[in-house]
Amino acid sequence: MDREEINKTESGTKKQPVHRRPRRTDGSASRKTEGDAVRRRKSAAGRKSSSAAEELRKNDERKAEQTERPKQMEKPEQMRKRRSSGRQGERMSAKKRQQKRTRFNIVSSVILVAAVCVFIFSLYQLVMMLIPYYSGSKIYDEIKDIAITADEDGSGFKVDFDALMRENSDTVAWIRFDEPSIISYPVVKSADNVEYLTRTFTANDNKLGAIFMDMRNSSDFSDRNTFIYGHHLNVGGEMFSELLKYESESFCRENPNFYIYTPDGKVRTYTIFSAGVVKDTADNYKIEYASDAEYEEYLRICQESSNYTVDVELNAQSQIVSLSTCTNIRDDERFLVQGVLTATD
Repeated sequence: MDREEINKTESGTKKQPVHRRPRRTDGSASRKTEGDAVRRRKSAAGRKSSSAAEELRKNDERKAEQTERPKQMEKPEQMRKRRSSGRQGERMSAKKRQQKRTRFNIVSSVILVAAVCVFIFSLYQLVMMLIPYYSGSKIYDEIKDIAITADEDGSGFKVDFDALMRENSDTVAWIRFDEPSIISYPVVKSADNVEYLTRTFTANDNKLGAIFMDMRNSSDFSDRNTFIYGHHLNVGGEMFSELLKYESESFCRENPNFYIYTPDGKVRTYTIFSAGVVKDTADNYKIEYASDAEYEEYLRICQESSNYTVDVELNAQSQIVSLSTCTNIRDDERFLVQGVLTATD
């Protein structure tokens, strides 16, 4: 084969690619490549964060500039009006605060005045309530001074009925207890059972009233049953207020007697046989009896209604005195203490 043919053959033959086996790398090279990739990603992220922060900052500056621009563009006249309006608003606010304080002060003053008025009225009511007790008690103290003589220990008790009659011709007796010793009063009787509910012994109008005998009874205590009435007061303990001490059996046993002095000079001793709360319509208030048996039945009823039993003789010939007062608990209830005549001096 000549040279020309050889050249054609070489030029017409395709050159085959050479396949090279990849170069093997160790682990450190691989890790280095990965580290570079991580750093490139972090750098890219940092650049993005910086760009975002820079964008936010520029937005804030634009907003601030837009906010300040109207103020900078305000004319002096507009600024004066705005300032004047601000001062006027402050003055209005101050005025409103002052008005609120004024209203508060007015309301506080009204409340204070009302409270003072209520206090004064309550004090007035209290004084008006206490005055009758004080004045009534003083009246009876004066009566005792002019009509009673007694030793310091209470013995030798005497009543000047002439002095009492000069003060009040309705006088029929004087009643006295050893205890409660406050029960020591003149007894009067009128044509009804109403007058002395609100009039004292000296005929003065007073809520203490007087100790008075039932209009149906004989003034000389000759009836089988003589009723005597007196008020139970909430203040002071005067009149028959302390009669309620006889609710207690022990008190009755320690102080079993009371005494009636009469203008004829007699002193009658009564021993208590019954004490308790009864209705104002109860048979205990019966004053007339058709027979001895009916009277004995009445005495039995009184003993049964008593808070306790007292060993004292009672029969058809017994003469008793019934002392009645209110309980101040129920309008239809009374406290009744009854004594039977056991001695006359």
